[in-house]
Amino acid sequence: VQLQASGGGLVQAGGSLRLSCVASGRTFSGYAMGWFRQAPGKEREFVAAISRNNISTYYADSVKGRFTISRDNAKNTVYLQMNSLKPEDTAVYYCAAKQYGSVYYDHEYDFWGQGTQVTVSS
Repeated sequence: VQLQASGGGLVQAGGSLRLSCVASGRTFSGYAMGWFRQAPGKEREFVAAISRNNISTYYADSVKGRFTISRDNAKNTVYLQMNSLKPEDTAVYYCAAKQYGSVYYDHEYDFWGQGTQVTVSS
């Protein structure tokens, strides 16, 4: 699976952004999808994930209630709607695809996109 993330940018605190990740190469609906982020000098961390069948979603406590993950299997796309953004959300955001294992751990994911920068100014 090839993944292409987009939608990052510079936004003021309290603003919103929507990230998109388009998949190609294999059956998109066969993969659970996740978003991770990595801030400068920090380890990559889990943000959100969604099951293959669009039934279950998972969020890090730090984004719960502000971010929403969704997917459109007909468009081979997963989204991350980010509202009420905070400066601490500043990071490179990565989308990833997995077939098995926990959604929370990056080493469980099989394919990764190139990342998109999100910068939140105070």
